[in-house]
Amino acid sequence: MSLTTAKMPPLRLGLTQWSHNHWINSLYDKGCKSGDRLARYAEVFNTVEGNTTFYATPSMTTVQKWHDATPDHFRFTFKLPQTITHQQQLRHCDQAVADFLSTMQVLEPKTGIWKIQLPAQFSPDALPILAQFLAKFPAHLTTGVEVRHPAFFAKGPEEQALNRLLIKYRSNRIIMDSRPVFSAAPITPAVIDAHRKKPQIPVHAIATANNPVIRFIGHPNDNCNDPFFKNWLQRLPLWIAEGKQPYLFIHSPDNNHAPESAVRLYKNLQHQMASIIALPDVELPLHQQQDQQIKLL
Repeated sequence: MSLTTAKMPPLRLGLTQWSHNHWINSLYDKGCKSGDRLARYAEVFNTVEGNTTFYATPSMTTVQKWHDATPDHFRFTFKLPQTITHQQQLRHCDQAVADFLSTMQVLEPKTGIWKIQLPAQFSPDALPILAQFLAKFPAHLTTGVEVRHPAFFAKGPEEQALNRLLIKYRSNRIIMDSRPVFSAAPITPAVIDAHRKKPQIPVHAIATANNPVIRFIGHPNDNCNDPFFKNWLQRLPLWIAEGKQPYLFIHSPDNNHAPESAVRLYKNLQHQMASIIALPDVELPLHQQQDQQIKLL
């Protein structure tokens, strides 16, 4: 059984996008049209970060195309628009939320997590606002919350209050692991840009609901990721054994080789868990394997 055909996979694996020109060498063949990239992506991975919704709500026509391009078992994770999370910071946004969810309605069955990414300015003082927002959000939809204020990573009363709140509303705390990328020397434009944009925050591997989300932002040299991923080789099996279904997203500074990195790291996890549970297989397309063999000849 493959990762993309399993109805209830123990873990969901994906990338931060489904369209990237460099992936002509991995996910797509050279004749693949841009409009077909999501379908090709969904033949390998079973989830994706839908970051485009953070910047603008798509048209209903686009939403329908995304639906039609993916199998029933595929799961998107869509960020709520920045007008809701960053500009209004969850205040006075009931109508904006309703409008967004209405536009996305056709994809509701294929959306695993609705992601609420909050800015660093969203402090512990605003936790009542988050509580009110989660209480109003449709209860049948699964949410994930990503915070960036330093107090939420200090293991003090503020972080404890956040975790209790997320547990109460069955909302998943999104875990960003930026250790790998910050271990890379800032000597390339991609790494410099990542250091500027990504938060350097502690990694607190806590599951506040049934779908813990890990955003693993890798080193540009994939082999350098292994020491950092070792922690996840221990934590992910524990969550899976508890009946949770984690979401694992693999990033890299330029994402050029993110598909290869994601497959390799997943296979390390697959090997780690072989004596406990058989994780579904994942493979890059055959043309990618053939290209690699030709290069070796």
